[in-house]
Amino acid sequence: MSVTGGEAGPAASLAEPLTAFLRYLASEKRHSPRTCASYCEDLKRFAVWVEQLPSPHWRSVSSHDLRRYVALLSRQGLGGRSIARHLSAIRRFYEYLLREHLATDNPALDIRAPKAGKRLPRVADVDQLNHLLDATPDDPLEVRDLSMFELMYSSGLRLSELAGLNLGSVDFRGGEVRVLGKGSKERILPVGRKALDALSQWLEVRGAMAPEGQNALFVSRRGDRLSTRSIQSRLSRWGMVKGADQRLHPHLLRHSFASHMLESSGDLRAVQELLGHADIATTQVYTHLDFQHLAKVYDQSHPRARRGSKQDRESR
Repeated sequence: MSVTGGEAGPAASLAEPLTAFLRYLASEKRHSPRTCASYCEDLKRFAVWVEQLPSPHWRSVSSHDLRRYVALLSRQGLGGRSIARHLSAIRRFYEYLLREHLATDNPALDIRAPKAGKRLPRVADVDQLNHLLDATPDDPLEVRDLSMFELMYSSGLRLSELAGLNLGSVDFRGGEVRVLGKGSKERILPVGRKALDALSQWLEVRGAMAPEGQNALFVSRRGDRLSTRSIQSRLSRWGMVKGADQRLHPHLLRHSFASHMLESSGDLRAVQELLGHADIATTQVYTHLDFQHLAKVYDQSHPRARRGSKQDRESR
């Protein structure tokens, strides 16, 4: 991969070290073509900007210059994560330039990207989920699908946790499921009545698909353990067939479980334990979701919060 000059790219004095760096990533570091292409795109953009500096050389770029570049990227609409990726590429490039004695310092070392806004996970409305999970399955595969989705929403399972369940993972008498979470940490979770009923119906038809000795709880039509990708695909299909008004995916069920639990109980620590979060700060995102719900209700309901038309406001 090379970086050419002219209108589409930087001058040769800047392009040649950049091309050598990309060769180094591909041949010595064994980075994938996609990774190299990402570095090329970000660094080529930076090189074109460096070319406009009073002294357009890699060794002349200062930390002050780089801060101006970060500000430019922000004004152009790049988010915090994208700018952090640019800075990472520049930092790595200057490490190479220092090694090759083409620079005297790394101006990106102490530069940080603007803090990225934390995106709140989307959740489904309780009534919509009830409607989707109350749908009648049309065949044995849909019986399996419904039992999976009931269990994910009932217990807040991760996709990998669901796929890894075995026949002995569910205790029907105790209403519990034993899962293996991140870091091979095991936890025991309660299972709701509807999920247990759906699982019982699945076990009645599972034997027609699963060969003798197959220990996986959820199996494919061929009888092998259902993959995470297949579960994602089947959940998306269920939403389309049963009339969901948004795309269904496994994390939506987990996020909805957490948000609905917190909204009902207000017990953040319990929700943390159920989700298997090591740090309660990870769980606290759901308090923001709950506040959003409360704020929306307030704006729609409180007489002093209603925003009338401009004419109404001017007449007060």
